[in-house]
Amino acid sequence: MPGKKSLGAPKENKGEDQEEFNLEKMEKETEEMLRLRFITKDNAVFERTEGGFVSMKIEGEFYPRIQVYHAFPFTDPDSYVSIRESDEKAKEIGIIKNIRKDISKESREMLEEQLRIRYFTPIIEKIINIKNEYGFAYFDVLTNHGACRFTIHMGGGSVVNLSETRLMITDLDGNRFEIPDITKLTSPELKKLDLFL
Repeated sequence: MPGKKSLGAPKENKGEDQEEFNLEKMEKETEEMLRLRFITKDNAVFERTEGGFVSMKIEGEFYPRIQVYHAFPFTDPDSYVSIRESDEKAKEIGIIKNIRKDISKESREMLEEQLRIRYFTPIIEKIINIKNEYGFAYFDVLTNHGACRFTIHMGGGSVVNLSETRLMITDLDGNRFEIPDITKLTSPELKKLDLFL
């Protein structure tokens, strides 16, 4: 009839298809994240790259560069070492249950070198001065790597007690410094550190 519009076949709802596709993708990503793969000398090969990084082959997959993380850096550094992709997401590839037992000595040395770089933490051997101004603390210290000055936020978890005598201090740039035993500091040094104890 004239004047009537034909309804025709309903248009596809592209939004729903897109949503279903994204849901499938999310489910797949979740499944991959929940999959725990253990890395051993039997299923993985680590090699140095020309740029001084480390690559890994595992079960037919090749990663030209990997990142290495401690799961328990302060309490159990040899156990559950996480191997991750090197992009900004740092997606986990697998776990080494024990870095001393489960991989070869050569591989362990490569990975421990990467861990030392990642967790570089100078030891504070002497506190020369700490100045507190406008919510910041300015440290002037001597470390096992030489003299150093750095700034931290007052509060906000910049100084963490790892034990009754051990302190970890993180500066504004994310650099970490350690005082392994505050009882070995002199009385004037402890007085300077009073605000954080």
